[in-house]
Amino acid sequence: MNIAALVCYKPGERSRLLYRLHLYSGRKGESKTFGWMHYRDLILSAHAQLGAPIVLVWDNLNLHLVLGMKTFAAEHADWLTVVQLPAYTPDLNPTEGIWSLLKGGALANLAATDLPQLVRVIKRALKKIQYRAHLIDGCLPQPA
Repeated sequence: MNIAALVCYKPGERSRLLYRLHLYSGRKGESKTFGWMHYRDLILSAHAQLGAPIVLVWDNLNLHLVLGMKTFAAEHADWLTVVQLPAYTPDLNPTEGIWSLLKGGALANLAATDLPQLVRVIKRALKKIQYRAHLIDGCLPQPA
């Protein structure tokens, strides 16, 4: 199972968490993990939901750097700006704070009996975070 998430901030509005889960079931021709097109679709969905230009701050995940993503960003430069984080700066990435909330909360000491249970727990935890903007705000790095 893989999770892609966007932590969204807009001055004067509540913060948002948008995410997608990808489950690999072993079917022939099925992708084992997220591809750059899955990230593209998440960004397009975010743009439609937010109805505003997006400044995307990304870490150095290899899929964020592939030609397809770069081409997509260039084609949508009228509403999409991509800022690449320097290497080894997880403290600047708000999404890392979301993973920390999951690991320290719902997933702490969890011994899931099967994948469907793990998926339910993760979806429930992410949904709770989505409705608590102060948790999402807490993941935004503060100036020193």
